[in-house]
Amino acid sequence: MIRVILTDVEGTTTSISFVHEVLFPYAAEHLDEFIRAHQYEAAVSAALDSVAQESGCKRDDLDSLLASLQGWIREDRKVTPLKLLQGMIWRHGYERGDFQSHVYEDAADYLRRWHDRGLRLFVYSSGSVEAQKLIFTHSIAGDLTPFFSDYFDTRVGGKKEAESYRNILEHLGVEPSHVLFLSDVAAELDAAEDVGLRTCLLARAEDSPGSTMDARDRPVARDFSEVDRLLLQD
Repeated sequence: MIRVILTDVEGTTTSISFVHEVLFPYAAEHLDEFIRAHQYEAAVSAALDSVAQESGCKRDDLDSLLASLQGWIREDRKVTPLKLLQGMIWRHGYERGDFQSHVYEDAADYLRRWHDRGLRLFVYSSGSVEAQKLIFTHSIAGDLTPFFSDYFDTRVGGKKEAESYRNILEHLGVEPSHVLFLSDVAAELDAAEDVGLRTCLLARAEDSPGSTMDARDRPVARDFSEVDRLLLQD
């Protein structure tokens, strides 16, 4: 029996277009200004320490650090210090009312239903925990954070690595067969299945890369209502 649902964000609860056409451009546009203004604050300074270590740039060469960050944004690199800094910039944007986050209507609906049924809900995304919380706090469907028990990002490991899901299972304290992982990326589902998690491929028609071509022997759902019918009614 499924007791825990672990969900991806981009392409699963939230449209890829929102992330790539709103969030990423906003961070790129405001990155230099934000870091120059806040570089001596503890969280920003610590992230810049990690950027220097990751990039090989000198820590006191701010221009080079900024150039590395902008390059990582263009390459869509899943680098932890970049994700942390993007989260800080997006918080600034959300708080100013520059945008609200997109969450699919069916996702918001079934997150509420599953929570009310007593299922434990968790998020695992390559975006930072900070960014995840911002998406679900400032969504067009309202504040969805009360439905989630916890959040995971690349600090537990890459999403296509089986070890990451072992680390998550250790935190959850449940048998892997009781956990259902939802994602639109087949390679992530493969890694989760390697440690015994149950999985479902989200194949949303709008902009998701998930498709029946990636199904193999796993369930495929077009939205969260189909996940519910396929896997959570037994």
